[in-house]
Amino acid sequence: MPNPTIRIRVRMTARPIDEPHRVSSQLELLFDLTFVIAVAAVTEQFAHTIADGHAGDGVLPFLQVFFAIWWAWMNFTWFASSYDTDDVTYRILTMVQMAGVLLLAAGVPPAADHGDYLMITVGYLVMRLGLISLWLRAGIEDPDSRRTAFRYAFGIGALQVGWFARLYLADSGASDGVLLAAFIILAILELSVPLWAERPRATHWHPHHIAERYGLFTIILLGEAVLAASNGVRRAVEDTEVGAELIAVAGCGLVILFALWWLYFLHPAGPRLEDRRDRSYRWGYGHFGIFASLAALGAGLEVVVEQTSHELHLSPTAASYAVAIPAACFVGLLWGVHRIISEPSRAYLGTAIAGVAVLLVLPIATPQIGSVADLALIAATCVALVGIASWSESVRQSGPKESSGSSG
Repeated sequence: MPNPTIRIRVRMTARPIDEPHRVSSQLELLFDLTFVIAVAAVTEQFAHTIADGHAGDGVLPFLQVFFAIWWAWMNFTWFASSYDTDDVTYRILTMVQMAGVLLLAAGVPPAADHGDYLMITVGYLVMRLGLISLWLRAGIEDPDSRRTAFRYAFGIGALQVGWFARLYLADSGASDGVLLAAFIILAILELSVPLWAERPRATHWHPHHIAERYGLFTIILLGEAVLAASNGVRRAVEDTEVGAELIAVAGCGLVILFALWWLYFLHPAGPRLEDRRDRSYRWGYGHFGIFASLAALGAGLEVVVEQTSHELHLSPTAASYAVAIPAACFVGLLWGVHRIISEPSRAYLGTAIAGVAVLLVLPIATPQIGSVADLALIAATCVALVGIASWSESVRQSGPKESSGSSG
């Protein structure tokens, strides 16, 4: 193992796409920790919005802030998979991006309470400046990928002007509809930068490394859901004694999260990405909905826990939907993402459709059976999905092997 003290400067060139034993670095794991703070901030604010009975008004702001978090994480993740040198300059520029994440997290409360997105935009700019610097360095030091790297740097930099122009629109009194339209346009342009930048030459991302990085972020979001639920439990315990209802709600929440974890890791993505690199954009972009669903689920679980000891400004049915809708979105979107890079069985498709339908119908019965019983049924549905999907996968693996050739 090389001595890290001698890695003062390493020429930034593309790493091999078949590099053996490629795993997340310690720096990447530290980088992820800053996103724990950002996700916790946006989840907590969304939970407060739901508890106040304004879930509908809070969905779009939640998705907009989460997009900034997810997109910044994803851009660095794919860059690092191609160009991680782990020298002094690389570490410092990564630290700059981490500082931007913390600034963004600090801006979540003002954005949620007053619609003030200045701090979030500044934090996003700081993150992007760190990434632009890395792309410029890659373009200078790796002639083979120069056009691609400079396209990334130009595209990312140009869009920062657009984000600050959106701030100007907000300060000038533009309507919510105009601001939303501006966000959608800028978000589409952000998603288009990689498609445009990689036309001259695709980056050398490592499929197993990318699959691991996405898996780690999934675990982070599941952990945030556990934290959100535990915060609700802590506040409930401070106000009331621990009762059977509170224990049951906390236990059901844990079962739901464990079942969703099981479903996500049931189909390893690394080998499939290796065979179908051409589908990586759809697979990677499709995770926005999966990740956002897990973050929203954490907010929903926190609300349901709080409802056991507080009189909230929303009905028990609405509280149940705060859990059921994110869980259903996760199940449906997870099937769609797997479908992009593999050929799931018809049984898996039928299971996903049935699971989504059941999850969305169950909260209707909350007024008759109560919130705890409804949450238990949601948990039981998730467990049943795990059982059926696991059986379907074992049957598929025992049959004829899936072809490993590329397909468009």
